[in-house]
Amino acid sequence: MNVTEVYEGMVGMYRAGNVSGNGSMATLNSPSPLNKIISIFSLVILFITMISLGCRMEISKIKAHVLKPRGIAIALLAQFGIMPLTAFCLAKLLEMDPMRAVTVLVCGCCPGGSLSNIFALAIKGDMNLSIVMTTCSSFAALGLMPLLLYIYCQNFPGLENAVPYGGIMTALALTLVPCSIGILINHYKPNYSAVVTKAGVGILAVAGIILLTLAAIAVKDVLWLALTADIVGTAALMPLIGFLLGYVMSVMCRLNAQCSRTISMETGCQNIQLCFAILKVAFPPEVIGPMYFFPLIYITFQSTEALLLALCFRCYQKFKAPAEDAKVYQNVDVKQEEEKQP
Repeated sequence: MNVTEVYEGMVGMYRAGNVSGNGSMATLNSPSPLNKIISIFSLVILFITMISLGCRMEISKIKAHVLKPRGIAIALLAQFGIMPLTAFCLAKLLEMDPMRAVTVLVCGCCPGGSLSNIFALAIKGDMNLSIVMTTCSSFAALGLMPLLLYIYCQNFPGLENAVPYGGIMTALALTLVPCSIGILINHYKPNYSAVVTKAGVGILAVAGIILLTLAAIAVKDVLWLALTADIVGTAALMPLIGFLLGYVMSVMCRLNAQCSRTISMETGCQNIQLCFAILKVAFPPEVIGPMYFFPLIYITFQSTEALLLALCFRCYQKFKAPAEDAKVYQNVDVKQEEEKQP
């Protein structure tokens, strides 16, 4: 059984540009060449992202964290424990249909994304830990992501044997090759790392705009179906829960504040580029429909919430520092007065 067979009764109800009254799903009958182009651009974006990420990794720093793996172990537990469970609970509580549920689960089971490194920098986190966490979660996802999807999909009727694990494994394997290439470039040709990263950002921006434009054309008639209360609510709650629980879990494990902030960002930030690629490569367009845009909705809330948290942290630091300085000066004055007394 595959996803298409699960929905064969529903798909027959749809025609180009038409959907059924319940609005639970829509068929995407875009031209085959357009689908191929979208798939190619999805893979290009994923490839460039992972090369750029690899170029920022140093083997020596990776070894240092591997030799003291406590932080990484806690981070992986948060990433692959909190987020998939959050996605599963939200899908169950909101009583999502199978296609929406599996889309949310795919996003929740994805490893941490490179965007988390930027937000970790914004909150003055441990950048070495952040980059190593992103690396380790990307490699760990090759085994953990299919396993988690299999476990959670057993609780949704029709999805027990419907997840295309082959396509997901292919997309995950595609992330490891460019990431390894980036690591090797940074190790053997470190002078080229900055050039590769800058060029990658430029190409990524152009390819991303083209991809979103083509995808919007492909689902223009059913795009509004993705903007439902359950999908928007899930996209808003998932990253927020990840940020908060990631931090709480780190504090409970007695990590320092810097590491806790880092793990918080790594937990809530998913690899949206990978999510896009999996949804496009693994699911046929007549099945995925407008849910292909769920990662875009998610990253919008994810970025907004992360920026707000970073802003709150910066404001806290700004007002906390003068108070601490005043306290230090006060203690110095008291000590000096005590020394003057006979």
